[in-house]
Amino acid sequence: MSLPVSPSLDELLTCPPALLDSTFDQLRTLLVVYETGSALRAARVLGREQSSVQKQLDTLNRSSQALCGEVLTVRQGRGKDFLFTPTGETSVELARTTFASWLESIHWSRRRLGRMLTVGTTEFTLPIVSRAWQRVSEEFRQREVEFKVAHVRTKDLWTRLETKQVDLICGSIVSTPEGDLRLRDYEIVEYARGQALLLTNLPEAELPDAPVRTSALAGVPLVVPPAGLVADLLATWYGAGFRDRLNVVADIDDVHYGLSLLRSGFVRGCMIVTGSIGRGMAGRDDPDGVPLRAITLDDDLEPRAELMTGAFVRRDDLERYDAGHPLNRLWAAVREDVRTYTPLA
Repeated sequence: MSLPVSPSLDELLTCPPALLDSTFDQLRTLLVVYETGSALRAARVLGREQSSVQKQLDTLNRSSQALCGEVLTVRQGRGKDFLFTPTGETSVELARTTFASWLESIHWSRRRLGRMLTVGTTEFTLPIVSRAWQRVSEEFRQREVEFKVAHVRTKDLWTRLETKQVDLICGSIVSTPEGDLRLRDYEIVEYARGQALLLTNLPEAELPDAPVRTSALAGVPLVVPPAGLVADLLATWYGAGFRDRLNVVADIDDVHYGLSLLRSGFVRGCMIVTGSIGRGMAGRDDPDGVPLRAITLDDDLEPRAELMTGAFVRRDDLERYDAGHPLNRLWAAVREDVRTYTPLA
């Protein structure tokens, strides 16, 4: 759907009253009804009475009838979802675009003025943000800066950065000697760098403690996630179709499920993990679970790959704001933290 051109002053001054009387609250209700299917379900989501939601829909329908000659929604009977007319479908898309534009504008203004800061972090890099926050928390409270922390899964790290959903992010990436072109627009504070480990529940007689060459990973049963840090690592070594070249015995959504799978003994195999996770799990005493061992990986493939944990921020954002802006203050706290503490090996 193409958006109309900007209206002229005369068009703005002669807007129909039915259009001017429409509110953001009504449009939000329309979107919630569209997503949930009924006034009753929308009322539950919004924390309102069903009659209040229905009243707003009736108002929007009357306005649409007067403006376009067609209502937005049609009831289909008890227990059935609302039917949205073509005008209703178009209005929903316009409302969605309007809200997205306004919210983005508000967030941008608040960030520009230093009133809001959003930081993304994976579960395992949360300590980085926590320690940096402690250095500036009192200052931010006095300045009434709204500080938000967003949980980011490693597989979504690049998306969150590139779509500017966060101002700063902490996480781990695969690093190769050639570097990553995606990093050219970012400032980086590197916390740790190292090789991954192979965590396994196989007995030593079946898989010795000797380092396993990365070129020999096809010879061991692997528990593999569909995306994220480990998938990126395997793709670096074996290409995008690495699953066809490896012995994948189980697909997992996250590392916790993979660890539970190995400890349960339900699946016999190995999982590639970061050094800190591998050493931590191998040293854990779990009388109800299968013991796990961490085995060193010997990277003999090209390009050689390491896991790098750090903090990332868009260079343009740092340069756009002065040194006293909350983003620059937090980034300085991160840089100071890395001088005194290395959280992950």
